[in-house]
Amino acid sequence: MSTPISRAAAPLRVSTTRVSGRLPDFPWDTLAGAKATAQSHPDGIVDLSVGTPVDPVPALIRDALTDASGFPGYPTTIGTTELREAAAESLTRRHGVTGLDESGILPVIGTKEAIAGLASTFGLGPGDEVVIPEVAYPTYEVSALLAGARPVRADSTVALGPSKPALMFINSPSNPTGKILGVDHLRKVVGWARERGTVVVSDECYLGLSWEGEPLSILDPRVCDGDHTGLLAVHSLSKISNLASYRAGFFAGDPELIAELLAVRKHAGLMLPFPIQGAMTAALRDDAHVDEQRARYADRRRRLLAAVEAAGFRIDHSEAGLYLWATRDEPCRDTVAWLAERGILCAPGDFYGPAGQKHVRMALTATDERIAAAAARLAG
Repeated sequence: MSTPISRAAAPLRVSTTRVSGRLPDFPWDTLAGAKATAQSHPDGIVDLSVGTPVDPVPALIRDALTDASGFPGYPTTIGTTELREAAAESLTRRHGVTGLDESGILPVIGTKEAIAGLASTFGLGPGDEVVIPEVAYPTYEVSALLAGARPVRADSTVALGPSKPALMFINSPSNPTGKILGVDHLRKVVGWARERGTVVVSDECYLGLSWEGEPLSILDPRVCDGDHTGLLAVHSLSKISNLASYRAGFFAGDPELIAELLAVRKHAGLMLPFPIQGAMTAALRDDAHVDEQRARYADRRRRLLAAVEAAGFRIDHSEAGLYLWATRDEPCRDTVAWLAERGILCAPGDFYGPAGQKHVRMALTATDERIAAAAARLAG
């Protein structure tokens, strides 16, 4: 009879805490108490804490998904030529990008996952610095930490001085603040980065949702003079096409950087499913559904903004994107609790860095009925 293997005989050589121990707590896990309070409201919760789409996936996209669902083989990591051409053409048509073709496009399995792995994919590690905005989407910091690199928060290249970071994340329009970076700011970032050999990654997932002012892509000729060297733009179809469940996104920019990312992702088997590629192609070729969805969000923003301001909040920035960056000039967790008592759940600003400690983020991604419910509760 064989002797049972003792699980205590030797410790596992791979520590389950080695990576997770250097990451912050997952922010939304800290909202459990506020969520329970909001859910106890007699008319139910109005969840404005997460920017997840609630409107239907357009029929033309679902039809394209079905049409592509019969392909039995493995998709390629680089994606179909049709998808890459559609992505490049959409950035030219919708956002004025020039000099971009399919060689500068790489589809990804959701932009959050792609951003989280980006510093590691580029081979960064201890001793490397990754610049992130002072108030920022948490995954930029996670990208640096997963690679073992050091995240540095800074909104100004002046504040960074003579440092030579390997990677810089910028985000315009911003999540969570909705702030738009102007052309002069973006040009300074590009010039500063090129002097130091720093790769600039511009998260542009909200570029198609502007309300006040004109957000520009890092690939816009007004920003980079038509030269995409050292520049990557990140684009998602989650918001503008309601495709969060499809995990549909892509990188665009410097063909040499795209080729480097492709080489690594091929080894890792990171392939966007073929039916999703078909759906993305249809979505990127059609602007009518994007305009329709933008109009929905504009109406919800108008109603929620009026109610939030009438309730005594100040709205900072919020010129674009899917959020109101709101404050009562008090600790953000106090504001979260006040709103939860009224059945409204929002995201505390400290999720996004120390500079957000007196703000909350309210998403526009709720149904018309739930937005109306929030407005009524704030008025009461």
